[in-house]
Amino acid sequence: MSDPIIVVGAGPVGLTAALELARRGVPVRIVDRLAEPTTESRAIIVHARSLEMFERLGLVDEVIQAGVRTTAMEMHSDGEVVARIPLGLVDSPFPYSVTIAQTETERILTMALAEYGVTVERGVTLTGLTQDEHGVRVVLEHADGSHETAGTGWLVGADGGHSRTRQLVGSALAGKFKGEKFLMGDVNADHDLDPHSMYTFFSPHDGPLLVFPMQGDRLRLIANISADEQRTATQEWLQQVADERAERPLRIRGSRWLTVFEVHHAQVPEYRIGRVLLAGDAAHVHSPAGGQGMNTGLQDAHNLAWKLTLVSTGQAGPAMLDSYHAERHPVGAQVIRFASTLTRVGTLANPIAQKLRNKGMHLLTGLAPVRQAMADRTEETAVAYRKSPIVVQSRGSGELHAGDFLPAAGPELHAAIAEAHEHVLLTVSVNGPAPTPVDGMTARQLLVGAATVPTGYDALFQDPDGLAAARYGLPNGGRIMVRPDGYVAAIAPLDEDTPLHRYQALLQA
Repeated sequence: MSDPIIVVGAGPVGLTAALELARRGVPVRIVDRLAEPTTESRAIIVHARSLEMFERLGLVDEVIQAGVRTTAMEMHSDGEVVARIPLGLVDSPFPYSVTIAQTETERILTMALAEYGVTVERGVTLTGLTQDEHGVRVVLEHADGSHETAGTGWLVGADGGHSRTRQLVGSALAGKFKGEKFLMGDVNADHDLDPHSMYTFFSPHDGPLLVFPMQGDRLRLIANISADEQRTATQEWLQQVADERAERPLRIRGSRWLTVFEVHHAQVPEYRIGRVLLAGDAAHVHSPAGGQGMNTGLQDAHNLAWKLTLVSTGQAGPAMLDSYHAERHPVGAQVIRFASTLTRVGTLANPIAQKLRNKGMHLLTGLAPVRQAMADRTEETAVAYRKSPIVVQSRGSGELHAGDFLPAAGPELHAAIAEAHEHVLLTVSVNGPAPTPVDGMTARQLLVGAATVPTGYDALFQDPDGLAAARYGLPNGGRIMVRPDGYVAAIAPLDEDTPLHRYQALLQA
């Protein structure tokens, strides 16, 4: 048996990577320098695309039950709602976010990982790393001061914004290093806010205040403060900020966690450095505006793990891992731009600029396409990989393109695709004899819309109303190769298998 893949960092990103590998039968170790799991709530928003990921992990019901469904974003200024974005606009089985403490997210992932016999090795710090074309050698310092030298074929660095992995491979964050500073609190409070909305209150004299209702009377408050501010976080200070900015009665009765933190907007130039892959905050950092930091990291891990599985088990060539950077680096850059824009818009100091912002935001969000775009951007349902080196474009694909996320087309078919660990090849039949399966495919083959099923298919799904053909833009039928992360790898008409074989060839490159 080969040496297990090592994942450094047991936050949500590292846990997701380890779980995705373990459930595919790949030996894995996950280490973390903390002796115990954090008790700090930290990242609290799980967006729709990440809920779809948790569905594939079989954990979405637990995540939803442990949090609060958030169905809208509201932006307030001068006592008025200047914008309201319904999140239900997104095309997803989960058209909302879930507000849940990171401690709960980590607990759910950790328990799932334990079912595969993998436990987090705590009090273990990465202190040395060397690599060559054959593998990685690491030095791990244990809590008792002893040192272990271990080998692995691949290493995943998910150890946060101060990543030791990133330092040891000689990489560094590059970007804007004039950071924003924030006062943050996880508190219990009396309030009259809708628990299913998240709020931004623009203050005419200070920075914005972000408010996220959680379970019960619990709130997350994040306030932009001066970069020169040196005070330590206190409940009294946070209450003062809430009184000045919230525009709604909000009385803090107790604090679970208070902190002041500073963030920058930066990203590493390469997500893959030889046999080391960086994910989450180890690869990109930005302000909490939009609540996308953890979600982007979760999707990094989800994108990476199935590819790493194929490469580490010899089912794909090492070049497959170059597509991890090619697909996820642009997403990280886009999220940084989005968070930077939200922060810049929210911190306008000029009164005239503030009034123009409020008026413009009100007018723009009155337009349906703008509301749709903002909901898609927030929920990360707009993420696509059309320019990826491992997707194959072809004719007859309608509105759905290779690189897009496959939309749901009926609960039974959706569940079958979401529950699959491997590639799925969908064959959609319309008003004709059932097509024969495609030879030479290393994928689970599902037939949709036929009356009978020829030998070679793994399952048949009826589609009397033509929902699948309509959703996939295949009025004459066709085939769709779906990757293990739910994204479309290739689309082909029924009479042409070449795009499908081209995709399989790309896996072996």
